[in-house]
Parts: sequence; C-alpha cells; structure tokens
Amino acid sequence: MDGEGATGRTPGADDRGFPAHHAPRCGALGELDALVTECRACPRLVAWREETAAAKRAAFQDWDYWARPVPGFGPPNATVAVVGLAPAAHGGNRTGRMFTGDAAGDFLFAALHTLGMASQPSSVHADDGLALRGVRLTSPVHCAPPANKPTPEERDNCRPWLAAELDLLSPGLRVVVVLGGFGWQAVLPVLAEAGWRLPRPRPAFAHGAHAVLPATERRQELHLLGSYHPSQRNTYTGRLTMPMLVDVLRTARSLGGYGRL
Repeated sequence: MDGEGATGRTPGADDRGFPAHHAPRCGALGELDALVTECRACPRLVAWREETAAAKRAAFQDWDYWARPVPGFGPPNATVAVVGLAPAAHGGNRTGRMFTGDAAGDFLFAALHTLGMASQPSSVHADDGLALRGVRLTSPVHCAPPANKPTPEERDNCRPWLAAELDLLSPGLRVVVVLGGFGWQAVLPVLAEAGWRLPRPRPAFAHGAHAVLPATERRQELHLLGSYHPSQRNTYTGRLTMPMLVDVLRTARSLGGYGRL
C-alpha cells in the first residue's frame, strides 16, 4: 500500500499515520517544515497546544499564539544538529520557533552566541532577525506536551519527522548534540534506522557523553554528544551551568568543522 491505510486513502493531517506517510517523501527541509506544521496526529497534544493558546499567560495576552507543531530551525547545510525535548507551551508554542520565548531557549541561544553559532544572544520571536551558523535545532516531539512530558506513543508518532530531518541533513551532518535523557533515548533508534551503526552496548546518556558512530556505506562518521537539558530546574540548581553547556557546544563546533575557539 506504500504507506497508505487499509482503505488505500492517503493519511490526512489528523491521522496517526500522517508523519510516517509524508515525512520520508520530503525532498528538502522547507517541504518537511511546512508539512510538520500541519500535523494533528496526536489528539492530546493538539488539544493542549490549542487550549494553552486560548488561555494564554498574563504576560502574553497581546500575543497571537502559534499553537501548531514547531518545525526545526537552522540552515539546511548545518553540520551540527541540537536535539531537545519538545516546544514549551508558552515558548515555541507561542512564537513558532524552536527554543524561542522561554528560559531554556535564552540559555541555549546565549551559549550558541558565545561560540559564534548564533547571530544574537537571545531569540524573542520568529521575525527578530536571528540566524544560526552551522547548527540546526530540532526535537523528537514538535508539539508542546502537558507538563513537558510527551507519552511514548506521541514520541513514536512524531519520530518520522525527526528521522526525515536528520536524513535530509545527513550529507553534511557530523555531530548530533542531545539535550537530556528523553531526547537521547528518542534519537538512538532514529539513527540506527537511518543507517548509522550504534556502538554496543548502546551509549548511555550523561552530561559530556561522547559516542562515535562509524562510517558505513550509507553514512559518514557521526559524533553523538550529550548535555543536560537547559531547563530552569537544571540551570537554577546549577546542575547545568553556562560553561558546561558551552564546553559541549564548543566540542560540537570543532567536530562539525568550524575549528576551535
């Protein structure tokens, strides 16, 4: 049936099979990003992102919330991909840009700017002129989840988008930086399915983790780096400091072909 349902019908945006059918057919990141924003495959996430947009926070009453899946952000020739968890309800779900409009994003963009990978130290909204150099930001789940906790089913529904994105980046992709254990567990099967060979035993998540996935007939060598997620809980408690995150990103920058600072 070539990805179509039992009836032979092409899955629509509300169908669970929408990502699995459409994502692998995308020939460019622009096409993928446009399709991601149409996805309604997870009813709980659709309801939450729209409910949050309707209620709003007092500080954002004048905002017209994005309230759709948030596509990846960054150039198609990026050699480094940074993979988070999911958009924040009043961050990416409000602004329409990955890691934009919340404290975690502020922390991440400040680190990227320190290394010359972001043109500005903060990301406020989708039209603020920010540009990334050599790095693309994405996540295993593209909709804001309640309590920042996607279900395994929602993660798996969304997996084809991440797989297609990494595949489209793969000609130049040299490094994947994963922020947090959820992202780490989500990325490993995607990389294996995409043709990279994972070390055995499978690498465990830790801050500063570094695994090398050797080149295959289909893929060039890939470096997998781990960092604690720049959530408020981690940064406020000092579990993740700015120097710690900058060190991981500096390694990614160097391995990605941008030299050492």
